[in-house]
Amino acid sequence: MYMNNVFVYCEIEGTTVAEVSQELLTKGRTLANQLGVELHALAVGTGIKGNVENQILPYGVDKLFVFDGEGLYPYTSAPHTDIMVKLFQAEQPQICLMGATVIGRDLGPRVSSSLTSGLTADCTQLEIGDYDDRKAQKHYDNLLYQIRPAFGGNIVATIVNPDHRPQMATVRSGVMKKALYEGEAKGEVVYPVVTEYVSPESYVVKVLERHVEEAKHNLTGAPIIVAGGYGVGSKEAFHLLYELADVLHGEVGASRAAVDAGWIENDRQIGQTGVTVHPKVYIACGISGQIQHVAGMQDAGIIIAINTDADAPINQLADYVITGSIEEVVPKMIKYYKENSK
Repeated sequence: MYMNNVFVYCEIEGTTVAEVSQELLTKGRTLANQLGVELHALAVGTGIKGNVENQILPYGVDKLFVFDGEGLYPYTSAPHTDIMVKLFQAEQPQICLMGATVIGRDLGPRVSSSLTSGLTADCTQLEIGDYDDRKAQKHYDNLLYQIRPAFGGNIVATIVNPDHRPQMATVRSGVMKKALYEGEAKGEVVYPVVTEYVSPESYVVKVLERHVEEAKHNLTGAPIIVAGGYGVGSKEAFHLLYELADVLHGEVGASRAAVDAGWIENDRQIGQTGVTVHPKVYIACGISGQIQHVAGMQDAGIIIAINTDADAPINQLADYVITGSIEEVVPKMIKYYKENSK
């Protein structure tokens, strides 16, 4: 009798569990509770036994599968796919969540196609709900609603996978909030024999050299973000935003229009095709507020909009609206903040 549990693939960099995996464990625990099943997790790597358990179990995991062996790190597609496919054939989970990272985007589709289960990429919300297939006249209870923007972000699509398992979804870093689990969880750990899951042929691809660069900034973790859009007007005018962010000890972000105009590098883009942020304060400068951008910052604590257009859509979302040009408003903000913070 299968409980059909919820599984999270935990991504490992060396012996550190990726933050997106911990965010998904928190979400996975919520989903498992709603379904009345257990939350299971798997971690795959080299030299991880004894190093990753305390980064995973506190998020409410009932059972953790740790696959530790040579050749499992740095990540290559084949061994990790072998492990997940075999494990899932044995465990029959109903849901599997993964980060929409370089690894998740490679591994997720391989696993879902091997298990013919389907996958929804870049989900922004995950919920449990019922579904009626009117054509087949069938009712389904407790499916995973895989919710993501579609058609360039103009609509939000809710996707269901009625008949195939597991229901798989990837989610970007920063979309879900991580929290240590307050409730009771079993916290069992097992160490399967890797050779029973991976064939020797799967190790033929070897990573000879690997170069990982740290992000130049920490947009996702910044408490204050000053973001600029097309309304900033020029690359030069962005210097004002950097100055304001510097004074406030915040980070600078941007909308896609500003990135496309070449005024700021694309790794600072916030929104559906950029990063998702949850700052305490979000200062939107010259941003009209397209749905694609809003998707990446709508959970900010306080939103301040600075815009020459009093009817800009962002103003509907903002807690404070300042109508005026960037050149006029931002220097005043810098000046008064400096005066008042002495």
